[in-house]
Amino acid sequence: MQPSFDNTKAKLSLLPLLTFVALFLGAGLYLQSQGVDYAFYQLPAPVAILPAIVLAFWLNKTSINQSVETFIKGAGHSNIITMCLIYLLAGSFSAVAGATGGVDAVVNAGLSLIPPSFLLPGLFLIAAVVSTAMGTSMGTIGAIGPIAYAVSIKTGIDPALMAGTIVSGAMFGDNLSIISDTTIAATRTQGCEMKDKFKENLKIALPAAFFTVLLLVFLTPEPQAVETKPFDWLLVLPYIFILVLAVMGLNVFAVLFSGIIFAAAVGFAGDYEGGAFVKDVYKGFTDMQEIFLLSMFIGGLSEFIRINGGLEYIAKKIHKVTSSLGKLNSKVADQLGIAALVMTSNMCIANNTVSIIVAGPVAKKLADDSDISPKRSASLLDIFACVMQGSLPYGAQALLLGATFSISPWDVSTSSFYCFILAFTAVAVIILRRNKA
Repeated sequence: MQPSFDNTKAKLSLLPLLTFVALFLGAGLYLQSQGVDYAFYQLPAPVAILPAIVLAFWLNKTSINQSVETFIKGAGHSNIITMCLIYLLAGSFSAVAGATGGVDAVVNAGLSLIPPSFLLPGLFLIAAVVSTAMGTSMGTIGAIGPIAYAVSIKTGIDPALMAGTIVSGAMFGDNLSIISDTTIAATRTQGCEMKDKFKENLKIALPAAFFTVLLLVFLTPEPQAVETKPFDWLLVLPYIFILVLAVMGLNVFAVLFSGIIFAAAVGFAGDYEGGAFVKDVYKGFTDMQEIFLLSMFIGGLSEFIRINGGLEYIAKKIHKVTSSLGKLNSKVADQLGIAALVMTSNMCIANNTVSIIVAGPVAKKLADDSDISPKRSASLLDIFACVMQGSLPYGAQALLLGATFSISPWDVSTSSFYCFILAFTAVAVIILRRNKA
């Protein structure tokens, strides 16, 4: 087989993926031009990818039965199935713990501990803790956003600064949480343990959070007291419980299943009922339906790309581009390539989890080629996806807070200082720790 033919085949294998991105991005841009709210979230990703799958079948040039087998092999890969099952358990834990009052308890516990002179850094830390506990930036913003808005009005703090602070904390936890769908996607696509990725992330996220807190201390105006509602410390325990178990290295399925039971037990000590528990477990499943389906579809599509040489083609091109920036260490070049890949993907898709799933196979190839550890590549995927997501004025986070605070989403995204500091910190770690990747 001639090399030129291989190269052409590899390029063609990428067309379905580009078709998916074009449909998703094009629909979002069109609907946004029409003034539709949450324009980039009106076309469900599992629907947008269907034409791309049909195109992949057509380009594969084999019998329909063989193409179906190829698709099923990718969709049914052990990493994909494991990822999907973890999504279901994570969704159920979040639903049960939230239904028992855990989110409100964490928020009010944090507000009760904040000194008035540290209002902004305190709210950043509350959002970070809640997001780490819940595993979702959107859930965190939905819970804390209205409270932060009320605090902003009462204290006279710039609404954009307050909104940016909440996004910053929410993205910290979204990136770091062991039950976040971004963490699940990053670890499964790169083949590493969650505890290892968590520890790797800490080396980058904690310094970035420290500098963010220092900046917010400087930006906090004259102190104002904030009223808090009564809360029960017992309701905070389920979140602490799963975090401790995860860091200890317990199997993720055991961690999440135990967390669901523990959260329910805490709820049963109050007025939470068995019937509500069963419904909340199922609600958690249904909340993950979109990302569950998309993960399987992306897995099947990626298998077509892999067998036709598309992943290898992209990896070589990225390595060529990053290496042309100077005489870079190959580890540095490919780590920067992973960062650029997932940020570009996220810019097009406006969803950090989907961008990780899309970029994951190529990132894995780049990491393997330069002997970059799976925990580092998983960490970089998650970090730079969250950096871009928190900085996008058309991302769901900025749109929701913009609506809550009645300000422009652009003002929200440009005030998300943690995201910018995190990107700078991550690049510094890539360069300074190039031999420990």
